[in-house]
Amino acid sequence: MSFSRPIKLKGQVLGGGKEPLVCMPLVGCDEDTIFREMALVVSKMPDLIEWRVDFFIGIGDVERVVALVQRIRALAGGIPLIFTRRSIREGGTPIALDEDQVFAVYAAVCRSGCVDLFDYELSSEPRHFAQAVALAEQTGVPLIASYHNFQETPSAQDIVAKLVAMERAGADIAKVAVMPKSLRDVLTLLEATQDGMQAISLPIISMSMGGYGSLSRLFGWAFGSSVTFVVGENSSAPGQVPIEDLKVVVDILHRSLRDK
Repeated sequence: MSFSRPIKLKGQVLGGGKEPLVCMPLVGCDEDTIFREMALVVSKMPDLIEWRVDFFIGIGDVERVVALVQRIRALAGGIPLIFTRRSIREGGTPIALDEDQVFAVYAAVCRSGCVDLFDYELSSEPRHFAQAVALAEQTGVPLIASYHNFQETPSAQDIVAKLVAMERAGADIAKVAVMPKSLRDVLTLLEATQDGMQAISLPIISMSMGGYGSLSRLFGWAFGSSVTFVVGENSSAPGQVPIEDLKVVVDILHRSLRDK
């Protein structure tokens, strides 16, 4: 019995249909830090690695970014790589680039053949998001459309509307991350994930952040979220848990759900 939709890369199901897929972030500010992170991350054997390039001090140098992503790819040992720039408006690190310059980095990286997926925010200007859709089509690198709200948890209906908008805009995968102020907000996110599974045909990645939200990272897959994010050397968002803790909980839940 599957609870979430599989993510496919070049026609192959990532992780053999494993639920959930586990992603670890790279958040280093320079090459040496990232290389140290990579040693730790690869040793933990996640299903995916995400490079948060907005943390990288060299983000404005396209050649430097491409050279580093090539090195990350070589060090990853076959673990698929997500390339992500998170904007300030959605919780990212401030950078001295306008959106056209940011997109030039995305284009160079995707065309390098060194990343397997890329994340681009639905809140970007429509022309930029349309460029991201076109880039995915041209390069064959799937587009994760994302929405992050660090202030609150919108209603389940509003979250589902974001997921629907992502599919209509041309994304390959839909991602939402919201901040709970109570446990009830976590339930709202989980409800929206289940409802989203009925509303769209894309794989969904969803999470509630912070301490309360850590619950969704542990068992959100049972409500339809295909990927969960865990701590690498450092976390990229509040509420991420160690991969060892996640594996214990997921194993218990899988065994319990099989009995049902």
